[in-house]
Amino acid sequence: MKLAAAIDAFDSLMPYVLHLVLLYVSAGLFYFLYKYKSSGGGPNPNLPPGKKGLPYIGETLDFVLASRRGTPEKFVTDRTTKYSPDVFRTSLLGEDMAVFCGSAGNKFLFSGQNKYVTSWWPDSIKKALMDPSSVDNSSKEESTKLRAYLPPFLKPESLQHFIPVMDIMAKEHLNQHWSPYNEVQVFPLSKKYTFALACRLFMSVTDNDEIENFAKPFALATAGLMSVPIDLPGTTFNRAVKAGRLIRQRLLALITQKKNEILEKGKTVASDLVDSMLMDGMTEVEIGNKIVGFFIASHDTTSTAITFIVSYLSDYPEVYNRVLEEQMEVLRCKEAGEPLRWEDIRKMKYTWCVASEVMRLAPPANGSFREAITDFTYAGYTIPKGWKAFWMVHTTHKNPKYFPDPERFDPSRFEGNGPAPYSFVPFGGGPRMCPGKEYARLEILTFIHNLLTTFKWVKLNPNEKISYIPSPIPKEGLPIKIQPLLN
Repeated sequence: MKLAAAIDAFDSLMPYVLHLVLLYVSAGLFYFLYKYKSSGGGPNPNLPPGKKGLPYIGETLDFVLASRRGTPEKFVTDRTTKYSPDVFRTSLLGEDMAVFCGSAGNKFLFSGQNKYVTSWWPDSIKKALMDPSSVDNSSKEESTKLRAYLPPFLKPESLQHFIPVMDIMAKEHLNQHWSPYNEVQVFPLSKKYTFALACRLFMSVTDNDEIENFAKPFALATAGLMSVPIDLPGTTFNRAVKAGRLIRQRLLALITQKKNEILEKGKTVASDLVDSMLMDGMTEVEIGNKIVGFFIASHDTTSTAITFIVSYLSDYPEVYNRVLEEQMEVLRCKEAGEPLRWEDIRKMKYTWCVASEVMRLAPPANGSFREAITDFTYAGYTIPKGWKAFWMVHTTHKNPKYFPDPERFDPSRFEGNGPAPYSFVPFGGGPRMCPGKEYARLEILTFIHNLLTTFKWVKLNPNEKISYIPSPIPKEGLPIKIQPLLN
């Protein structure tokens, strides 16, 4: 009887024993595959020096913590000091990754597009913001199409038409959201302005309620762009996926409506970017993906730049006075109520030097990813096919090799010939220069002109902390006290 009972007990435990065995074997197999993959998939080549960290998580936590503490460059400098100043190995977002450093590394990746590397987007971005039916399309194809549609939209003759619109919208925004108050938060208000402007220029959307219907889910979606792509209820990524789905639904409805209007009215001249893409035969899904990409590139980055320009101008009165004088000189040459024009923007040279120095110290974007499409060698190390590559502004922007006394705020660095090639890269560089750079420049300068010629301000918290998530964000939104300039 005791033997039978023991056998029954053992039989009842068998499923659990089998589960434990399977778990043990799976863990061992996972570890083996992890080590095999991290060795380059075969006999160990001469990989860049560095470490992978934990399986799947890698060094993502280290990178995120450094960013949230406001020192993302520390993640880079710690590793370039320990391993190599040219390229080091890490693991971010579950991927084997080589971080290319310095101006030479930037130049190599920018110039090696489609020869050694191609564009790559993390799963968190693809799954949160792109239509599921198009997620399998290569990043190379998506990036190529994106750039193909931007240049006509951003040609100088097109941009010149945008300047009066930008100017009028900046005035309206300041009058509605700043003038009634003594204190404002710069960061959320700059986001409101840049998002409304993008809605107007990309989609001809001007209704405040309709803009807000896009803005709210877009904020949730972008918050999850660099999150760990685990789609469980309550996670940042889960909220981003849901928000992305809502954005695509609303975009699809708007694009379909505009398509019907083109057909019914026989329109032959595009009034915005969506019209242009529809007339070129793109599908609604393709257009939706592209518009989301345009918003990411044009909205978050410019609002961040505007916010930190306001912050630095508050910290450096002598720089503020020189910028103010330049902007007042532009204003004195205008008739009352006359909007800004192309020739006015060209006079704002020192203001752009200041904006550039701000973007060096507080870059609106960390960098960009690539994927190796073949095995190649860089700085004596082998980068295996399939590995991801990452160029970061932090390898040069605060590097004394390129910018002496790098923590010092000095707009004169950008006067004359400016920094060395490929060392100042908030917009990329060379053949991979962001095609929206000039759009961003016009948007920033137009807003700063209107702000400076309307208000003066002081920070309410000069010691406000900054986090990078992934762009620099003042934790309190940069609260300032404002008063009319003429008081």
